[in-house]
Parts: sequence; C-alpha cells; structure tokens
Amino acid sequence: MGDSSGDTRLRCLVTGASGYIGGRLVPALLDAGHRVRALARTPRKLRDHPWADRVEVVGGDVGDAASVRAAMAGVDVAYYLVHALGSGPGFEERDREAARIFGEQARAAGVGRIVYLGGLTPAGVPERELSPHLRSRTEVGRILLDSGVPTAVLRAAVVIGSGSASFEILRHLTERLPLMITPSWVRTSIQPIAVRDVVRYLVGCATLPAEVNRTFDIGGPDVMTYRDMMRRYARVAGLPRRLILPVPVLTPGLSGLWIGLVTPVPPAIARPLAESLRHEVVCREHDITRYVPDPPDGVIGFDRALRLALQRVKEARVDTRWSSAAVTGAPSDPLPTDPDWAGGSLYRDERELTVPVAPEALWRVIEGIGGENGWYSFPLAWAVRGWLDRLVGGVGLRRGRRDAQRLRVGDSLDFWRVEEIVPGELLRLRAEMRLPGPAWLDLSVGRDDRGRTVYRQRALFHPRGLLGHAYWWSVWPFHAVVFGGMARNITAAARSVPRDTPPGPPAGHRAHEDI
Repeated sequence: MGDSSGDTRLRCLVTGASGYIGGRLVPALLDAGHRVRALARTPRKLRDHPWADRVEVVGGDVGDAASVRAAMAGVDVAYYLVHALGSGPGFEERDREAARIFGEQARAAGVGRIVYLGGLTPAGVPERELSPHLRSRTEVGRILLDSGVPTAVLRAAVVIGSGSASFEILRHLTERLPLMITPSWVRTSIQPIAVRDVVRYLVGCATLPAEVNRTFDIGGPDVMTYRDMMRRYARVAGLPRRLILPVPVLTPGLSGLWIGLVTPVPPAIARPLAESLRHEVVCREHDITRYVPDPPDGVIGFDRALRLALQRVKEARVDTRWSSAAVTGAPSDPLPTDPDWAGGSLYRDERELTVPVAPEALWRVIEGIGGENGWYSFPLAWAVRGWLDRLVGGVGLRRGRRDAQRLRVGDSLDFWRVEEIVPGELLRLRAEMRLPGPAWLDLSVGRDDRGRTVYRQRALFHPRGLLGHAYWWSVWPFHAVVFGGMARNITAAARSVPRDTPPGPPAGHRAHEDI
C-alpha cells in the first residue's frame, strides 16, 4: 500500500471523525506517520480540532454512494466508525445500507483494508436474541467482512475513557447514588477496555497482512460484573462504599429511563447500552496480539483506566465526548441569514447592551457560558426546561461542556450545539432540545460608532405548524426574565473580569444573580 511516488505512508479514510472514537483515532494515525482524510457530513465541525490543518476533510455521508466513492479515491485503509445508535425506528436498515455502500465503494476503489469497531457479542446466544443495537453492529461487521475487501472487525464491550458514554454512566451512577436499586444486569460479567488500547488496536490494524479478514475480540485484563465496576470506581474516586441492590423488574426500557434520569446520557443512547449488558460480554480470544503486540507493561487495567479518565476530567482535558457527534434527528435547517433560507415565519428576541469593558473581557464570559458556569439567568427556568426535555426523550441540560474554558464548532453545550464560533466576535448555538421547530441563539461582541463595546444577543425560532406558533407564544412572557436577565448578567460579569485572565466567569462571580 501507499502511492507510487515512493511515499510509504498510508492514506487512511476515517468516517465518524467528529465522534468519540474517531476524534481520538485521527491524531493517533497522524502520530503514527499516516495521512488522514476525514469524511464528515458537516466538514466545518472539524475546523477547530487541533489536528484540522493536518488532515484532508471532505464532505459526504456514508449513506450516499457518490460521496463515499469520491472519499475512497486513493485510500489505502478505510475506517468505519459510524452507527445509528439512538436514532430511532429503522436504524438497523440505515446501518445495513450504509455498510453495504461502504463495502461496495471500497472494493470499487481498490482500498486495501477496512477496519470497523463493533460490539462484543455473548458466546452461545443466538443473534435473534441480541439487543437490536448489538445485532445491528454484528450485521454491519458481517457485511464488511463479505465486501471483498480485507476487513478487521474489532469487537469491544464497555469502553472506559474520559468522555465515553460508558464511563459517564458509570461515573454519575456511582457518584450520585450511594444506595442503588439496580437492574439484574449489574451481575453480568463484562470485560471493559481502556479507550487508549482501543485506539492503539485501531491504528495497528492499518498494517495488517492482506490475507487477514476476520473479527478480533479486544478487552482489558479485568473481567468483572457491573456491580464490581461501580464499587471499584467508588474506591478509585475516594468515595464511600456503595450499597447495590439488584432487582429483576427493571426492563431494558426502564433501565434506559433510570440511567437517563441519573446521568447526562439520554435514554435513547442509554437503553441500547443497557440492553447490550443483558448477556455476558467477555473476550473469547486475544488473537489481535499476533499482529498488534501489547506494550511492554501490558494492556491498561480497569483501575488505571479509571484514574486516567478521572485525571482528564479533573484537568478539563477531555479531547472528545460521547456527545461529540450531533444528535440524530436534530434540525439541520439553514440559519435564517443563510442564502438558502427557505422563508416562512420567524420569531426573534434581540437584545443589545453597551458595556464599559474591553471586547476581550466580554468574550471571555461568552465563551465560558453553559455547563458548570450556567446561563446567567433564572436557573430554575433553565433547570425545568432541561428536565422537560429529558422527559420527552431529549438530551436535557446535563451534557455540560467538553472544556470548561474553550469551545469549538461541533461541541455540545448542554442542550445546544456550537454551530459557529468566530473567536472574539460570535458564538452561534443551535438548539438540540425537543422543539416544534429549529432554534438558534447568537451571542456576539462588537463596537458602536463611538468605539464602545457592545453585547448583542439574538434568539431565533422558526415554528413548524400550529404547535410551533403556540410554543413560542406560550414561552414569550418569560423572555424578559430569561433573555433579558441573561444579557444583563453577562455584561455585569464582563465588568468583573480582570485583565489577562483565562476564559470563563470571573472568580467568585455568581452566574445567576439576576433572577
């Protein structure tokens, strides 16, 4: 593999580069000396990643054969890291069709290898009895193995790393509930794996011999129950021993709702993860070491993986999170100021305040908004809106921030997504809460004709149908409190920012003073 010019580096196509694993795989491939092309439905979401200027980013979707065909040109190794987890009814057919397209286009382009990260399946359990999520992951692996392109399917159970959905579920359940009434699957044996080892195996598979076309089970050195995982987490995190009482009455659906109420992970994602734990998921072989040897000190154990993840969280150095990928089904309409805006009704709430501070001070507060820093107005209203969103299956407020100080395009920010950011000037957020129409929130810094710093805030809502109009007018009486308070408190916080301080609210400032 490699091109005919003498360059022996492999060109690797990475799908899902904006997701949790893909966002970590890309820099690892670069560090290994490979060239990377990233396929993304929205290429600008990768713009602010620290490795963005070292990769070729192409637009496209794995469900669109033409865009996949173009992305495969000149590729040696193609990584398939996408799936329709939490996307609602019909996800199995979407996964099946996307995998078929990917395999066909890889074969037509002469790609030397496909690498896919799937789920570990239990031994002796018929495929029809697997959870829909795990069954789909298994089918995708089989389609790629039958594509005519040498394929490596890596099968992992629970992935432990800062920001992973599995880690966030484990962390929040253990930290928030000293006494837990839990589903019976907490007694099921699991073989977790550290995300660093997952990425190491993925990188190593790029250079597998051409004759290798098979699945590999990958896992860490520890096999334990989920109850053991929670107790060991408590010990590593310095928490008192947790009392765990398994009961047989919590179905996977109820388990998903239970996890969704206690953790930031919404039921649409929590349920398939819970369903996957109904059966024992333990590696049946470790053949991957024939081709990708373990490091001298071995694979990372569970306790060390926890310590590494907790240290990353403590230092706010979480590179990617489970919420890095956009919520499936979130509105994708163009912003009303875009050239292809289709028109129709548009509601606005616009605020503008002059503030006697340097623009940099105001921007620090704007970029630090959300998460633990709050939304600078009526915290009860925001909390209630977040809970209502969770009750109807939305993401709610608890996704928080990837980084306490810096934002980049594509970041999740509570129930918003960063759609655009112009450092020092503009933060544009798109709502990912359940709404009868798309909504945006712009926070910007400018100057007036007298050179004074101006804070501008604009909320936009494009109603869909009668329900959309009814929604806007039902919440309109609260706008003066919520949006007005936000504008006043953000500018007040900016006046408290000392010179040469990092982004985020000034020390000691209460983000919700004006309620």
